[in-house]
Amino acid sequence: MTDAEANPFWQFSLTLYARDGVAPACLRLQDSHGLDVNIILYCCWAAECDVVLDAAAITGIVDGTSAWRRQVIQPLRAVRRALRGGIAPVAVQTGEILRDDVKRLELQAERLVQDALWRAFPLPVPAGGGDAGALARANLACYGRLAEVDSAGEDFGVLADALSGVSPS
Repeated sequence: MTDAEANPFWQFSLTLYARDGVAPACLRLQDSHGLDVNIILYCCWAAECDVVLDAAAITGIVDGTSAWRRQVIQPLRAVRRALRGGIAPVAVQTGEILRDDVKRLELQAERLVQDALWRAFPLPVPAGGGDAGALARANLACYGRLAEVDSAGEDFGVLADALSGVSPS
């Protein structure tokens, strides 16, 4: 079993991200408000595992991943997006090959940071019996407050609502 297969957070993220509306909501929160999609997904995973994250936990997660995000993920994303429409003198089709390679590297970088999050910030033992949607709203609201983003927006609701039926492991 590979590390990615052993990481229940990664498996959860793939499942949740594939649900209707989740990817666009995550990307809007990232692009419009500077939130980290991996931390958004971690907040949702914690909720699905019946864990409420406090400001100290989220601050630790943000601080612990910011260098990787800034030095690896964001530059890869910038290159991938720059290649989207082609860059002269390289033909668009040729640039698309490179763009696909960069996209794979960006996804690998996302997986690596999720592996690091899973190992460095294990979830506490859950209390049991919580409503995943309500817990996700609480976790996302805490992240939003720390990032000075209004968590009453539609995108946070889409994420919380999408948790129905997603298994944490």
